[in-house]
Amino acid sequence: MRGPRTGARATSRDVARVAGVSQATVSLVMGEKWRGRVSERTAEAVRSAARSLGYRPNLAARNLRLGRARTALLVVPALTNEFFARVYTGAARVAAEHGVGVLLYPSPEGVGPARDPFASARATLDGIIASSMAADALAAIREGGLPLVMLDSDPRRAETAATVNFDVADGMRQVTEHLLALGHRRFTHLAADVDSWTFHVRARALADALREVPGTELRTEPAALAVADGLRAAERALTRPGARPTALICDDDILAAGACKAARRLGLRVPDNVSVTGFDDLSLATAVEPELTTVRLPAEAVGEAGMRTLMAVLDGRATTAPALPVELVVRGSTTEAGRAGSSGTPGL
Repeated sequence: MRGPRTGARATSRDVARVAGVSQATVSLVMGEKWRGRVSERTAEAVRSAARSLGYRPNLAARNLRLGRARTALLVVPALTNEFFARVYTGAARVAAEHGVGVLLYPSPEGVGPARDPFASARATLDGIIASSMAADALAAIREGGLPLVMLDSDPRRAETAATVNFDVADGMRQVTEHLLALGHRRFTHLAADVDSWTFHVRARALADALREVPGTELRTEPAALAVADGLRAAERALTRPGARPTALICDDDILAAGACKAARRLGLRVPDNVSVTGFDDLSLATAVEPELTTVRLPAEAVGEAGMRTLMAVLDGRATTAPALPVELVVRGSTTEAGRAGSSGTPGL
């Protein structure tokens, strides 16, 4: 049977035509009120037709009729990462002010696709806020064309209604300027081994900043986002032939913690023999000794901004969000280059 016109948004009438049922039946099924009224087979036929057509109920109109609060989906990597727990805290705070519910959709592996925990969720959602690190999880839940606000993501993504970003490039420039002022010229970038816009931007900003300074050297060691992987990457960086790097620039605090462990295992002092920097300013940054010099990303603020932006999209208002400023927090893991000699390996 015919579907909607090319480029037109599917309607309940289109779904009814494809499924061979009445519009009333479509309303019952999509509103989850079909049990006891229609068969499971008919309900599945309606859901299948809705999926094939990319149909999504007009939730705004239905919410006005029913007095039901709107619902947003927050897609993040696993919540074992403190940073994304903070993002949720900020998003939930703003959602509560607007009477909006927040559903969490974490990836069980930390990065990449996640299983859909509620098959009927698409029929009850109004919009999505997603981290760029969890972008692969979106395909299965955006079939209905839900409004999408991306966090820390490429603003040129065609499918997004809006983007809310940190100024991560400026954060990396602040790190670089700090280390250069301390006399460092040999750097290794412990780069997150994640294909994500935010990490590509950090790498480019670091390379661009050092390219302007004669006599600098930059190498890169990729590492998964785990302490053990940061440790192994730092060990490779600190033991390769040639002059040892005087500074390890890490894409996040977890990698930086691994780098500090690697230095200790090799009999080096942080920061006397090698300076280490992080990114994020997690609680971990002040739990290690020495405490980490790191870039503070306002995680709760980006969650708040993401939810406010989604509310604006749903209300049909303009959505331009400036990049959120970040701040270099200088602590004990960085010092002048060569303070204890760059080639020796003194004990702890």
